[in-house]
Amino acid sequence: METPPFSELGLPACLLAAIETLGYERPSPIQAMSIPPTLKGRDIVGLSETGSGKTAAFALPALALLDVESPHPQVLILCPTRELAVQVCEDVHRLGAKLTGLHATPVYGGAPMDRQLRALRAGAQLIVGTPGRLLDHLRRGSFDASRIKLAILDEADRMLDMGFRDEMDELLAALPADRQTLFFSATMNPGVSRLIQRFGKSPEIIEVQQKSRTVSTVDQSYFEVRQRSKVEVLSRILDMSPPRLALIFCNTKRSVDECTEDLVNRGYAADRLHGDMTQQMRERVLKRFREGSVELLVATDVAARGLDIDEIDIVFNYDLPTDPEDYVHRIGRTGRAGRSGRAVSFVYGREIYRIQSIERYTRSLIRRERIPSQEQVEGRRADLIFDSLKERLESGKFDAYQDNIDRLLEQGHTPTDIAGALVTLLREASGREGSAIEEDREPERRDPRESKGPKQPRDAREPRQGGPQSRPDRAGPRDSQGAEHGMASLFLSLGKTHGVMAKEIVGMLYREAGLPDGCLGRISLFPKHSLIDVPEAFVQQVIERTRNARLRGRPFRIDRDRGPHERD
Repeated sequence: METPPFSELGLPACLLAAIETLGYERPSPIQAMSIPPTLKGRDIVGLSETGSGKTAAFALPALALLDVESPHPQVLILCPTRELAVQVCEDVHRLGAKLTGLHATPVYGGAPMDRQLRALRAGAQLIVGTPGRLLDHLRRGSFDASRIKLAILDEADRMLDMGFRDEMDELLAALPADRQTLFFSATMNPGVSRLIQRFGKSPEIIEVQQKSRTVSTVDQSYFEVRQRSKVEVLSRILDMSPPRLALIFCNTKRSVDECTEDLVNRGYAADRLHGDMTQQMRERVLKRFREGSVELLVATDVAARGLDIDEIDIVFNYDLPTDPEDYVHRIGRTGRAGRSGRAVSFVYGREIYRIQSIERYTRSLIRRERIPSQEQVEGRRADLIFDSLKERLESGKFDAYQDNIDRLLEQGHTPTDIAGALVTLLREASGREGSAIEEDREPERRDPRESKGPKQPRDAREPRQGGPQSRPDRAGPRDSQGAEHGMASLFLSLGKTHGVMAKEIVGMLYREAGLPDGCLGRISLFPKHSLIDVPEAFVQQVIERTRNARLRGRPFRIDRDRGPHERD
């Protein structure tokens, strides 16, 4: 069932303008079901998977209810991790771009306290934060909770799993009794039920029904690629294995237009499909796609609804969808009628966490692939030309051009010269102008999910309360996370204030300690020290062989990291 447009949900014009600018066409089910009752002041419980579009489901009504004339905190959004808090706050700023006077700030452990104090004193009306650091501000009086009118718990079940029950209880108890509360959770477990019973006021329960998760016939992979490099990487993949028909999904109409224009300019037979097109235009494009005169169709989810073509060889998620259900729906367009299919997604930065959410949702592996180099693409093009020539020679279907070849031979050109010139012409006719991208200069990075278990990325998890680091969001950005499985965290007594760079640390360790290529893990630079993840098997080798080494002309100490209290 199609959801109503955003304009029918009761949102103010400034938010609708921002939504239009961002290019979103229709709300997701959780947005369509959550926004109206929230605007009416109801408490709600939103049960939906991570990545279902729930951030906009609570951010849009929160922005609508905000009084931008008041310089006091009015909306509080609780998140389980630093990464999610930053992401949610970025989404709030994007959705509130047309809301003059909006001040929203993220508050989380691992960031300088003085910067957060300045932001809070400057009059932040919407605060997104992790429980531990928010409680710090509440206790020291830098966070005034007395005028909060809307509290939102994002991923409530995960915050409880991470040991934040006491912090959440204390924070919610400090808020005004007449506030409105929204609970968003993937599951309704006993802990979440207890929270709702204690702090909710007869909330309306909204549950999004799950669609089919069947993706078994599709080979799934992803490439880590920046936004500005996407069209080049897409071109390389298409040239390495030219599909008969390919479907390229973008999240917004603007992205569809830009991607299509870039592909056409590179010589591909591409066309677009989005909600601004008339039905007649849509039918004309789809007819050309079915016939094969258009090989690449770039579309939004809404525009591609009802598209039923069995011969699609590959689906690209040019923009990764926010909803895992949309991902399943997209890649289900390939691998039909007993055929094998392929799905490729482009991600960068924090989007890797959405890949992991999709993996959990679909219960399938999405393989990380390395971006093909320009040399590999050129080699593949040469192979395709060779195969095409060989097929034509074996078929004997070139007699029509024999007279032209004879004339060239009579003019003194050798058969080798003629063949070379023809191959060059073929190459120029089929080749596309490629370009170097920043990813070409980067060393191959390890998949962040390796050695981290099937559930969720190590970077997204934080220690439970009561363990050796009982405040996950109060330590430094790296301090609370520790080394990955099989790796040891080493302390280096030089940091940013000494002018040290990560690449210098890498070079020194490979040079002095004789480590095998590619074995180093994460390197985190702090003002007066650095932390380096090294395979456990090489720890003693590193410590012993770097004893008399220097970095930027300075001696240094390197040893196992024993935590903040033992570093100096």
